[in-house]
Amino acid sequence: MATIYREADTDRSALEGQRIAVLGFGSQGHAHALNLRDSGFDVRVGLREGSASWSRAEEAGLRVLPTAEAVADSDVAMVLLPDTAHARVYAQDIAPNLKAGDMLMFAHGFSIHYGTVVPPEDVDVTMIAPKGPGHLVRRTYQEGIGTPALVAVQQDATGKALDRALAYGAGIGAARAGIIRTTFQEETETDLFGEQTVLCGGISALVEAGFETLVEAGYQPEIAYFECLHELKLIVDLIYEGGLSWMRYSVSDTAEWGDYRSGPRVIDAGVRERMRQILEEIRSGAFAKEWIAEAEAGFPHFLALRREARAAQIERVGRELRKMMPWLRSEEKVVPDA
Repeated sequence: MATIYREADTDRSALEGQRIAVLGFGSQGHAHALNLRDSGFDVRVGLREGSASWSRAEEAGLRVLPTAEAVADSDVAMVLLPDTAHARVYAQDIAPNLKAGDMLMFAHGFSIHYGTVVPPEDVDVTMIAPKGPGHLVRRTYQEGIGTPALVAVQQDATGKALDRALAYGAGIGAARAGIIRTTFQEETETDLFGEQTVLCGGISALVEAGFETLVEAGYQPEIAYFECLHELKLIVDLIYEGGLSWMRYSVSDTAEWGDYRSGPRVIDAGVRERMRQILEEIRSGAFAKEWIAEAEAGFPHFLALRREARAAQIERVGRELRKMMPWLRSEEKVVPDA
């Protein structure tokens, strides 16, 4: 069974008198900084000079400093930047300003696990990874509930790394829900696997394959869109609320029978074998090596794939159909060009 820490298992004094720098003010960054501030911690936000988020952070009442100054002015630095930016920012702004006894924190283990960031031996290296997007971390904190999170300790220089990390987790509200103990390796590999095979890659490919199969068979694209994409939210919400059994209980008997009868024919032994291959690429570091090389080259293939995906028929059909549903406020969700 997993080890789960609650508020009673955390000790705020582990961070007593310590200054915290939150590096980044995106989805997670804004939630961490605001929640920590509201919990009474001494917080500053570290951003690159000229960042578009600078004014937003100041308008939220937070102290904002250039990244290097924020690290130098803190005892704890939480890195909430894109994985591919960690190595550069660490070398330029973080490493020169770390002091013995500082704590370097992450919300995802990629750069530590794959060695793009190698901290000195005299600092704590820990993780607090909320299992939800930043807006949820902020909202549930304000509601007094909290979002579950993971905690990991990669390096315990002070002998107090776990206590300090748990105090941070309590500060963002995660201990109200529960903080699960893991490792940098386990969090990184399972997170990447889930994204690629199920949550993003798997679902996207399954939706597109279903849509294209119906259209190729002569059905209207609009009908195919509703059946293979739009209604997915109804099913996911049921699974989210009560697991697969609750979803199967809530749908029709016909749908449940189709689930049992046809699901394993689509997701068959061949799919599972390819999942194992993807997991091996993650565990061996092959995926990380490829992604880092893509970033260093300026993301040419990534941007080409993004442009191709956004031009797909299912996207064009969806943009028109969503105009029928003003409650989605789709006009506010126009993504920038690649």
